[in-house]
Amino acid sequence: MKKQRYKVLGVMSGTSLDGVDLALCYFNMHKKITYEMPLAKTIAYSNHWKSRLQSAVGFSSKELTQLDLEYTEYLGAIIKTFITDNNIKDLDAVCSHGHTVLHQPNQGVTLQIGNLEQISKQIQQTVVCDFRVQDLLFGGQGAPLVPIGDRLLFSQYDYCLNLGGFANISKVNDGVCIAYDICPVNVVMNHYAQKLAMPYDSGGELARSGQILPTILEKLQVLPFYKQAFPKSLGIEWVHREIMPILEASKAKEEDILRTCVAHFASQIAQELDVGSRVLVTGGGAYNRFFLEQIKALIDVSLVVPNETLTEFKEALIFGLLGVLKLRDEVNCLASVTGASKDHSSGVVFVP
Repeated sequence: MKKQRYKVLGVMSGTSLDGVDLALCYFNMHKKITYEMPLAKTIAYSNHWKSRLQSAVGFSSKELTQLDLEYTEYLGAIIKTFITDNNIKDLDAVCSHGHTVLHQPNQGVTLQIGNLEQISKQIQQTVVCDFRVQDLLFGGQGAPLVPIGDRLLFSQYDYCLNLGGFANISKVNDGVCIAYDICPVNVVMNHYAQKLAMPYDSGGELARSGQILPTILEKLQVLPFYKQAFPKSLGIEWVHREIMPILEASKAKEEDILRTCVAHFASQIAQELDVGSRVLVTGGGAYNRFFLEQIKALIDVSLVVPNETLTEFKEALIFGLLGVLKLRDEVNCLASVTGASKDHSSGVVFVP
């Protein structure tokens, strides 16, 4: 008989490079799964790690192997400290996403560093990790992975919209869960905010002060990715190849680039929503008031931003759930979402 209650640590590092998110989660695996998240914290990346992770997309395979070793050790130290400092006992598992440095699903490539077996020995815990690789072997995109958590935990909403490094959305259509990446968000906007010596555009005030660049907006709106059918997902490589050259060539003020990005991203998101729907909005972008105003100016929807803990740690929470589903050998990866040949239970389990 499978146990009903699990205590796990969900660990996530996103493309916006804010830091490592850690969430202590309890899951009650009844017919309707319930959760508690009594403790959650982000450990910010040092400038050294931020710049290494930013430049990793251009590393050779030898450099990536070295980075993976060092990052796994670094991540292990963060997790171990968090467990010790908070006197956390009797964990069923640490469920860790790692950090994505390569994601080119159409070439069968995805790499999340920090998922080496040594991490389990280092922290002396069962670790469930590397959730994406198996999906590629089944012909899927390896992303997005969060939608099964959306379906199981937040089914009272018509859509779940995550505004992180990228915007991704999930919904249930005729009983089938569908989800995909819509467009980049903070991975681009933080870059331009940082040029103005701000870590991010707080509340969207920098963008609010700028002017839309019509020619640039037009070029962004017709990028081929937006016309592709789902399943589809985005990686940082696509941003460097498709978005940045258009923005950099403009030689415009950062505020104007930010204002144009908001117009572009808001328009792409609004096109994916139905009038009158209830949308759960999480991720760092949920705090960008100006951005949310622009989405609502384009379509009449209810954008629900939950409490701070859920807004910031929903992905860590859901990776905790994905780990529990893996431990129970239950489906945690949906073919309707990733395009894989079948639903499956993804991830690797390491025992110290």
